[in-house]
Amino acid sequence: MWRYLAAALGTVLLIAAAYSFMGGRAGSAARLPAAPGADAAQATDLPDTAPEASAKTREERRFGRYDKDKDGAITRAEYLASRQKAFARLDSDRNGQLSFEEWAVKATTKFATADANKDGAMTPGEFVTTAVARKPKPKCVCPAPTAGAAEDDS
Repeated sequence: MWRYLAAALGTVLLIAAAYSFMGGRAGSAARLPAAPGADAAQATDLPDTAPEASAKTREERRFGRYDKDKDGAITRAEYLASRQKAFARLDSDRNGQLSFEEWAVKATTKFATADANKDGAMTPGEFVTTAVARKPKPKCVCPAPTAGAAEDDS
């Protein structure tokens, strides 16, 4: 029972301390300086309505990429055109048939390159070289603080 009373008293004291610490600052003026060029005249120049986005949706743009002749319909040939181009790149002997070797040429080339001692098996050290090289995420480039902002912090 004493634990509950001690917890309640501690909570009340914590709330009182927070109120006394923060109480005097609620009505104080803003600490940030006004933005350069911000005045009442600029605020009146704003439009009454927000600008609207383009009427084309993502699916409409996608449809437009497939519809090559722009007749409002996607034919089977238009739909399969990208797949035919990919097939043609893989079909190295141009016989219209894709063998397993033609399909897996990238993987077999990667294996042959990684297998340094050419024994037909990769060691853990050789396998590490097959990892996909990912581009690092770009770091945020923040603008340098201006000299006026540093003086206002005091």
